[in-house]
Amino acid sequence: METGKFRGFEVSIHDPGIALVTFDRPERLNGTTPQMKRDLVETLLQAQMDDAIRVIVLTGSGRAFCAGDDITGRAVEYPGARALVPDIPPGHNHPTGTYNGLRALSQPLNLAVRNLDKLTIAAVNGLAIQTGLSLALACDFAVASTEAKLGSATLRFGFLPDEGGQFLLVERIGVAKTMDFLMRKRIVSAAEALDLGLVHEVVPPAELMPRAMGLARELAEGPQVAMRMLKRSIYNAAEMTFAQALDEIAAKTAVSDHHPDAAEGVKAFQEKRKPRFNRWIEERRPAATRSPG
Repeated sequence: METGKFRGFEVSIHDPGIALVTFDRPERLNGTTPQMKRDLVETLLQAQMDDAIRVIVLTGSGRAFCAGDDITGRAVEYPGARALVPDIPPGHNHPTGTYNGLRALSQPLNLAVRNLDKLTIAAVNGLAIQTGLSLALACDFAVASTEAKLGSATLRFGFLPDEGGQFLLVERIGVAKTMDFLMRKRIVSAAEALDLGLVHEVVPPAELMPRAMGLARELAEGPQVAMRMLKRSIYNAAEMTFAQALDEIAAKTAVSDHHPDAAEGVKAFQEKRKPRFNRWIEERRPAATRSPG
């Protein structure tokens, strides 16, 4: 996948196959734009199709992870950034335009995160509001700094959580708590977010990226084929009957049980050693475009 500075974020790759996406507009609290979202979707597509990428970490710079869409009304510039996809009109100038803009430009970002087979981690360094909250919730894991604050608060502007925030909240904390969270326009501390179940872990600011990257390395060293199938199976199970979930996991097991990683796992157990998974990735991995760490 491509690395470097793009519109609103930077991408770097770290061993073993961790793609780090850092939002880099701290002066706008990493507020998102249609251009940024489209480039992010393209980056995630590249990550999905690149065998060398195993885990994606998303984080912000400055005081915010992402404080929502950029609604300042000021012109947006991306000095030194490359565009990954061409610009298209954002819509929103009439009801049908808003519908099309949401479905084609805004909502595809969270869908792209959720559709990734590779595991994703949100390292929530600061404010995660509206778009930022839904993006963090779309990730498989969320580690937050003690300085983070999370909320939707769309009703403060008379807006709706139109990028799937209501679904992602119900998925994490249930209907009753989501009703309270959204209707009362709550913005909570990292500790409250942990109690609610919005994040998995809270650490001091200086430990955020070491912890997130440590988790990423742990996940990246696991058997990637089985883990990617299991990720999909877990999300599928949330929308299936028990009988359907049994059939679905059986179909995936018919593949994973016959993968070389499974043979290596059994052999390592018998030999009382740590398994060496993912040789199929290492054999294909290009020598370039990797950063140490």
